[in-house]
Amino acid sequence: MTRVAAYDCGTNSLRLLVADLDPATGRAREIVREMRIVRLGEGVDQTGRISDAAMKRVLTAVEELAAKAARQEVEATVFAATSAARDAENAAAFTALVEARAGVPPTILTGDQEARLSFTGAVRSLRGATPAPYLVVDVGGGSTEFILGTDHVEQAHSLDIGSVRITERHLHSDPPTRAEVAAAIADIDAVLDTLTVDIDRAASVVGVAGTVTTIAAGALRLDSYQRDLIHHSVIDKASAQATVNSLLAMNVQQRLSLGYLHPGRADVIGGGGLVLDRLLRRTSVHAMLVSEQDILDGLAWAALDSTTDREN
Repeated sequence: MTRVAAYDCGTNSLRLLVADLDPATGRAREIVREMRIVRLGEGVDQTGRISDAAMKRVLTAVEELAAKAARQEVEATVFAATSAARDAENAAAFTALVEARAGVPPTILTGDQEARLSFTGAVRSLRGATPAPYLVVDVGGGSTEFILGTDHVEQAHSLDIGSVRITERHLHSDPPTRAEVAAAIADIDAVLDTLTVDIDRAASVVGVAGTVTTIAAGALRLDSYQRDLIHHSVIDKASAQATVNSLLAMNVQQRLSLGYLHPGRADVIGGGGLVLDRLLRRTSVHAMLVSEQDILDGLAWAALDSTTDREN
C-alpha cells in the first residue's frame, strides 16, 4: 500500500484525507479525514477576490492540517482548490501562500477536472446493486458538478450554483423570506436550464459532499452526524425536499441546535439544499444514494496514480 495525503480546498471548507491505497486491489484504508470550515469564497461572487480574512482562515487551517499529515509519513501529497480559487483574481497569491505552508503547489482545478474527480471518488466503491448509468451530483459552496457515467465519465458539467453563492446572492434574511427563496429558485432553475448533461439517462443519482450529506442526516432524523449511517443511505425525493423546507423555515440559531449540522454550514445550508432539491425535481429517479466518498477520495487516487507514473 502507498500512503497519500489529499487536500480539497473548496468555497466553504478545507478537508484533508490521509489514506493507504492499494492499486492492485483498489482497497483504501483511511488514516485521517478532517474538515475545517474556512469560507474561502466569502464575497468572491461579488468582489472577484479572496478577502484577507478568508485568506488568513485558510492558511491557519492549512498549517494545522499539514502538521497532522506530516506526522503520518505520507509518500505522496496533492492539494487542489476549486470554485472560489477559480474565480478569484488574486488566486496566484493564494497558491503561493498555501504552497509555503503545505509544502506542495496547489492545483486550481477546472470545473471539468473537479467533476471527474468527484465521479471517481463517488462510484469507485459502488456495487452491482446500484444500477448504472450514475448521475453524480456534487453540491459545493461555489459550484455544483454534474457527472454522468458508468465505469467512466461520459458527460460532465460544472455550474456556478452552490450553497455560499446562492446564499450570498439571495438569502439575506434570517430565516429567508418567501420572496428571497423564490428569487433563489428562479436563479437556480435558470442555471440548470443550461445543463448539458443528459440527466434523463441516469438510472441512479449519487449525491456527494457536505450539503448532500447534511440533508441526508436530516432526512434520516439523526441526533448527531453519523458518517457510517449516512454513507450509502438512500433518501427519497420527498424526504429530501421536506428536510430542505424545514431548514429554510429555521433561523440560524435554530439550525445550530441541530446535532447533525456542522456549525459552519448553518448559514448556507438552505442555499445548498435548494440546489439539490431543484436538481432532484428534474430527474426521473425516485431516490438518491448518498456517498461520503467524493472528490477528496478521487484526489487521493489521483495522487497515487501520479506517483506510480513517476516510478515507471
